[in-house]
Amino acid sequence: MKNELILKDFIQKVWNEKKNDAIAEFVHPDYTIHIDTGDPWEGMTLNHQAFEIRLRHSFDSFPDIHFAIQTAISDGDYVVITWTMTGTNSGKIGDFPPTNKSIETMGATIYHFNNGKVCGHSQVFDRTTVMRQLGFM
Repeated sequence: MKNELILKDFIQKVWNEKKNDAIAEFVHPDYTIHIDTGDPWEGMTLNHQAFEIRLRHSFDSFPDIHFAIQTAISDGDYVVITWTMTGTNSGKIGDFPPTNKSIETMGATIYHFNNGKVCGHSQVFDRTTVMRQLGFM
Protein backbone atom coordinates (compact mmCIF):
# COMPACT_ATOMS: atom_id res chain seq x y z
CA MET A 1 0.00 0.00 0.00
CA LYS A 2 2.91 2.36 0.70
CA ASN A 3 4.15 2.09 -2.88
CA GLU A 4 0.65 2.83 -4.16
CA LEU A 5 0.59 6.11 -2.22
CA ILE A 6 4.08 7.00 -3.46
CA LEU A 7 2.98 6.31 -7.03
CA LYS A 8 -0.14 8.47 -6.73
CA ASP A 9 2.02 11.34 -5.43
CA PHE A 10 4.52 10.74 -8.26
CA ILE A 11 1.82 10.91 -10.93
CA GLN A 12 0.34 14.04 -9.41
CA LYS A 13 3.53 16.00 -8.75
CA VAL A 14 5.81 14.90 -11.60
CA TRP A 15 3.32 14.27 -14.42
CA ASN A 16 0.30 16.43 -13.62
CA GLU A 17 1.97 19.36 -11.87
CA LYS A 18 5.19 19.03 -13.91
CA LYS A 19 7.48 19.53 -10.91
CA ASN A 20 10.82 18.40 -12.26
CA ASP A 21 12.43 19.18 -8.91
CA ALA A 22 10.39 16.27 -7.47
CA ILE A 23 11.95 13.67 -9.79
CA ALA A 24 14.72 12.71 -7.33
CA GLU A 25 12.13 12.34 -4.56
CA PHE A 26 10.17 9.69 -6.47
CA VAL A 27 12.39 8.22 -9.19
CA HIS A 28 15.24 5.77 -8.62
CA PRO A 29 18.51 6.92 -10.27
CA ASP A 30 18.28 3.87 -12.57
CA TYR A 31 14.81 3.92 -14.16
CA THR A 32 14.24 1.17 -16.76
CA ILE A 33 11.52 1.25 -19.39
CA HIS A 34 10.91 -2.46 -19.80
CA ILE A 35 8.00 -2.55 -22.26
CA ASP A 36 6.41 0.57 -23.76
CA THR A 37 5.89 0.04 -27.49
CA GLY A 38 6.25 3.30 -29.37
CA ASP A 39 8.27 4.99 -26.62
CA PRO A 40 11.69 6.08 -27.98
CA TRP A 41 13.22 5.13 -24.62
CA GLU A 42 11.84 1.56 -24.54
CA GLY A 43 14.49 -0.85 -23.26
CA MET A 44 16.66 1.93 -21.85
CA THR A 45 17.70 2.70 -18.29
CA LEU A 46 17.49 6.41 -17.52
CA ASN A 47 19.20 8.54 -14.89
CA HIS A 48 17.34 11.55 -13.48
CA GLN A 49 18.56 13.88 -16.23
CA ALA A 50 17.46 11.50 -18.99
CA PHE A 51 14.13 10.95 -17.21
CA GLU A 52 13.56 14.72 -17.23
CA ILE A 53 14.36 14.84 -20.97
CA ARG A 54 11.77 12.10 -21.52
CA LEU A 55 9.19 14.12 -19.58
CA ARG A 56 10.00 17.23 -21.60
CA HIS A 57 9.41 15.20 -24.77
CA SER A 58 5.82 14.56 -23.60
CA PHE A 59 5.25 18.03 -22.17
CA ASP A 60 6.48 19.78 -25.33
CA SER A 61 3.81 17.97 -27.38
CA PHE A 62 1.06 18.18 -24.72
CA PRO A 63 1.82 20.97 -22.21
CA ASP A 64 -1.45 20.32 -20.36
CA ILE A 65 -1.10 16.52 -20.28
CA HIS A 66 -2.98 15.07 -17.32
CA PHE A 67 -3.34 11.56 -15.95
CA ALA A 68 -6.39 10.50 -13.96
CA ILE A 69 -5.81 7.21 -12.17
CA GLN A 70 -8.84 4.95 -12.51
CA THR A 71 -7.63 1.89 -10.57
CA ALA A 72 -4.53 0.96 -8.60
CA ILE A 73 -3.45 -2.47 -7.40
CA SER A 74 -0.36 -2.90 -5.27
CA ASP A 75 1.64 -6.14 -4.97
CA GLY A 76 4.99 -5.87 -3.22
CA ASP A 77 7.43 -4.01 -5.46
CA TYR A 78 4.82 -3.48 -8.20
CA VAL A 79 1.89 -1.14 -8.55
CA VAL A 80 -0.46 -1.49 -11.51
CA ILE A 81 -2.62 1.45 -12.52
CA THR A 82 -5.16 2.05 -15.21
CA TRP A 83 -5.47 5.65 -16.24
CA THR A 84 -7.07 8.15 -18.55
CA MET A 85 -4.77 10.63 -20.24
CA THR A 86 -6.02 13.96 -21.59
CA GLY A 87 -4.22 16.86 -23.21
CA THR A 88 -4.06 19.36 -26.03
CA ASN A 89 -1.50 18.91 -28.79
CA SER A 90 0.16 22.32 -29.06
CA GLY A 91 3.66 21.09 -29.94
CA LYS A 92 5.24 18.81 -32.52
CA ILE A 93 5.06 15.03 -32.17
CA GLY A 94 8.14 13.85 -34.02
CA ASP A 95 7.70 15.16 -37.54
CA PHE A 96 3.98 15.83 -37.08
CA PRO A 97 3.01 19.50 -36.64
CA PRO A 98 0.88 20.63 -33.67
CA THR A 99 -2.86 20.29 -34.25
CA ASN A 100 -4.22 22.18 -31.22
CA LYS A 101 -6.69 19.28 -30.86
CA SER A 102 -7.55 17.66 -27.56
CA ILE A 103 -7.06 13.97 -26.92
CA GLU A 104 -8.34 11.43 -24.43
CA THR A 105 -7.09 7.87 -24.22
CA MET A 106 -6.68 5.07 -21.70
CA GLY A 107 -3.84 2.82 -20.70
CA ALA A 108 -2.34 0.57 -18.07
CA THR A 109 1.09 0.76 -16.48
CA ILE A 110 2.94 -1.61 -14.18
CA TYR A 111 5.35 0.46 -12.11
CA HIS A 112 8.36 -1.24 -10.54
CA PHE A 113 9.72 -0.11 -7.16
CA ASN A 114 13.10 -0.36 -5.46
CA ASN A 115 13.50 0.91 -1.89
CA GLY A 116 10.43 3.16 -2.08
CA LYS A 117 11.30 4.74 -5.43
CA VAL A 118 9.86 4.14 -8.87
CA CYS A 119 12.56 2.29 -10.81
CA GLY A 120 10.81 1.43 -14.06
CA HIS A 121 7.64 0.54 -15.88
CA SER A 122 5.93 -1.69 -18.42
CA GLN A 123 3.02 -0.01 -20.23
CA VAL A 124 0.39 -0.34 -22.89
CA PHE A 125 -1.92 2.37 -24.12
CA ASP A 126 -4.06 3.22 -27.08
CA ARG A 127 -1.75 5.34 -29.26
CA THR A 128 -3.93 4.60 -32.33
CA THR A 129 -6.85 6.51 -30.79
CA VAL A 130 -4.54 9.44 -30.10
CA MET A 131 -3.40 9.52 -33.73
CA ARG A 132 -7.04 9.40 -34.91
CA GLN A 133 -8.10 12.16 -32.52
CA LEU A 134 -5.27 14.33 -33.82
CA GLY A 135 -6.31 13.69 -37.44
CA PHE A 136 -3.18 11.79 -38.47
CA MET A 137 -5.15 8.63 -39.41
